[in-house]
Amino acid sequence: MTVQALVGADILLPDGIVADSALLVDGARIVKVARRDRLPAGCTQFALEGGWLLPGFIDTQVNGGGDVLFNDQPDAQGIRTIAQAHRRFGTTGLLPTLISDDAAVVDAAIAAGDDALTQGMPGILGVHIEGPHLNPVKKGIHDASKFTVIDPAVLERLTRPTVGRRIVTLAPELAPPGTIGVLAKAGVLVVAGHSLANYDQTVAALAEGLAGFTHLFNAMTQMGSREPGMVAAALLDRNSHFGLIVDGLHVHPAALRVALAARGLGGVMLVTDAMPPVGGARAHFTLMGQSVQVVDGTCRGPDGTLAGSALSMAQAFRNAMDMLGCSMVEASRMASGNPARFLRLEGETGAIAPGLRADLVHLDGDRRVQRTWIGGQLSEAGE
Repeated sequence: MTVQALVGADILLPDGIVADSALLVDGARIVKVARRDRLPAGCTQFALEGGWLLPGFIDTQVNGGGDVLFNDQPDAQGIRTIAQAHRRFGTTGLLPTLISDDAAVVDAAIAAGDDALTQGMPGILGVHIEGPHLNPVKKGIHDASKFTVIDPAVLERLTRPTVGRRIVTLAPELAPPGTIGVLAKAGVLVVAGHSLANYDQTVAALAEGLAGFTHLFNAMTQMGSREPGMVAAALLDRNSHFGLIVDGLHVHPAALRVALAARGLGGVMLVTDAMPPVGGARAHFTLMGQSVQVVDGTCRGPDGTLAGSALSMAQAFRNAMDMLGCSMVEASRMASGNPARFLRLEGETGAIAPGLRADLVHLDGDRRVQRTWIGGQLSEAGE
């Protein structure tokens, strides 16, 4: 196959940005970065007309997109629609996320994820099951009538072999002893969320194999002077990851900056918690019988409860720079490199480096998405 040289944009590497260079891609893989005046003979050139070339964004929490909610269409076509909607915003890897639902819907969602992966559907990395094993006191928009305990049948369902990655969000204080360890041993990435776990309970869960935290600050115990809560446990631990919804609405930017100052960049992931309006035509949808509207840029239920977001990864990336003061390299690490490490895919994607899959996003001078590549396959659809 002929090597292609992507030229004309500055290239973002893990340790900085290089100019006057080209990214060489051979099929699905990155070959190397080369000086523009020293391209190999016979390569074809693809002109990018300025801007930046970055690793594609990876989103570990995507409830919907393109006017589709994963709960309502837990099949391969639903996943395809969601992935296509988010690809316009630079997301080249995602996990469709199921909000707490009945066992039959959970089964369908897991099967749909495996079907999409078996088909080689672009951008699908696995499935995220958020609930239904959550604490009703921290239910958020979830339907508490769907909540159940974790029993042997649930463990069998969640540990079923998969060809991709599986994330499970649960409330650790309600999980029977040993549950997190069993799930982790089976390769499940267990994360805490919608939880009343205190600091000590969270630390114990981390010791058992808890891998991270779903949307830090939201729907969990906060940091206090005598009870540090789940937030403090997340910020002190150096081996776990946590998602941040950087829309200026879910969490105050000052609190997000405190989290970055306490933890550093390690383990911090941008997530969208996106709902159907992202990449869709409608500003409203129904969730478990509740009417949800986009209000001031986010999704809210009838009583004003936050119901996921209308955030794209492209906007989250820009917000990380504009609201949090991150450099482009730092924002990229949170949008690409850290999620890849969390998913244990850093040897496959998440950065621009030789041998990795050519999952890329091209941003123009205003940092808006112009085009993407997944495994070297180009899409010209952008923002």
